[in-house]
Amino acid sequence: MTSSSSPSQDTKRLARAYPEGLRADALMEEDVAWSHEIDPEWDGEQFDRSDRAALRRVAGLSTELEDVTEVEYRQLRLERVVLVGVWTSGTVQDAENSLAELAALAETAGALVLDGVIQRRDKPDAATYIGSGKAEELRDIVLDTGADTVICDGELSPGQLIHLEDVVKVKVIDRTALILDIFAQHAKSREGKAQVALAQMQYMLPRLRGWGQSLSRQMGGGKGGGLATRGPGETKIETDRRRIREKMAKMRREIAEMKTGREIKRQERKRHKVPSVAIAGYTNAGKSSLLNRLTGAGVLVENALFATLDPTVRRAETPSGRLYTLADTVGFVRHLPHHLVEAFRSTMEEVGESDLILHVVDGSHPAPEEQLAAVREVIRDVGATDVPEIVVINKADLADPLVLQRLMRIEKRSVAVSARTGRGIDELLGLIDNELPRPSVEIEALVPYTHGKLVARAHDEGEVISEEHTAEGTLLKVRVHEELAAELTPYAPASLA
Repeated sequence: MTSSSSPSQDTKRLARAYPEGLRADALMEEDVAWSHEIDPEWDGEQFDRSDRAALRRVAGLSTELEDVTEVEYRQLRLERVVLVGVWTSGTVQDAENSLAELAALAETAGALVLDGVIQRRDKPDAATYIGSGKAEELRDIVLDTGADTVICDGELSPGQLIHLEDVVKVKVIDRTALILDIFAQHAKSREGKAQVALAQMQYMLPRLRGWGQSLSRQMGGGKGGGLATRGPGETKIETDRRRIREKMAKMRREIAEMKTGREIKRQERKRHKVPSVAIAGYTNAGKSSLLNRLTGAGVLVENALFATLDPTVRRAETPSGRLYTLADTVGFVRHLPHHLVEAFRSTMEEVGESDLILHVVDGSHPAPEEQLAAVREVIRDVGATDVPEIVVINKADLADPLVLQRLMRIEKRSVAVSARTGRGIDELLGLIDNELPRPSVEIEALVPYTHGKLVARAHDEGEVISEEHTAEGTLLKVRVHEELAAELTPYAPASLA
């Protein structure tokens, strides 16, 4: 982080006041090195400024193991990484929380975190992300730790990646590439794999590099054949880019076809007037655990970021007997790469098409408000801001009671639960029952026993207020949608009279 240079009059004053050896130090940007003989009281403040501009180590990020044999085994199969972040706004605690999340992402991807540093800057350096001087300091840290990869807590431009690699002499990746790698490891369904592949190709296209033969050209297409050397022809890297664009177009067509199948299922649910609830939230907030607790779905639950990617839709029932569907969606994270938002847009439409969103937040997280803000940003991107929302504060058994009180005071429609112990689940089910849209028509009908299918539909698609079995048939008082009400109208007591 640098400051503007001194005005010319200050330069002349310094030239007169100090010998040649001290003049260069006095004119240095940011770190002015005054000697004790000149101004003994200035040194403390300069130490603070120097400290503020330095790379800060973030304690507690290293995952190096104690046992030697296990360390050696892990070092054979895991990349050894150093994390680096640029702290542009907020408190130092915010910056350290962001880097701690990056460490969790790196471990999820299968890396061994050796060290983590942050730098205070107004904005990331356009050339090397952290500035040339700090990049050299980072190279020394890489040499000291024996790391083979540097992970930056942000999305780097192709130029920043190249320049930083030139300085640190090891592989450099950014937060986006790391998240894409995790998604590639965890995608299981055909659609999930296609979406991840598309996002990776979108990320890779502007970052293709060429050396040597990659920059050699094909033979030009001369008019009359012959030696065919007329015209520049394509370089190999241009050919690679063209092939990637062709693959991306093919992948988009395949995803569009898969999207059609999911839309048909969604329309079928709408035709039967089955309300839908979508579980959205930060990664590792406990969405799959909540789905399992509410429906017994048996979805994979793991204490890892992005453990489940593919959406799961399960049938559930409210305490009053109303049926609805519950959909588990992909987890979100701060600075979710726009490639992923675009590639997973069809999957995230489950959130936009739902009747209610259960917004799950980790109550034991150091900054749950930041999780809420990050998820709402993505919900806004997929156009689901009009859908009613219940904030579900999960992991209440591990959370600080004061944090729970603060969140429930801020979020008016919220409930504290623990998917692990079952605390608050009954209250959550009651809230879901109240918030789901209710059928618009209330009707009373005496349905003959020969038309039992109508009674079954009233239970499945409507809300049964009362039911009585008589000699003539089943006397129902129900709240149903207009189509079913029209079918029940002929059996209304007034119509029968």
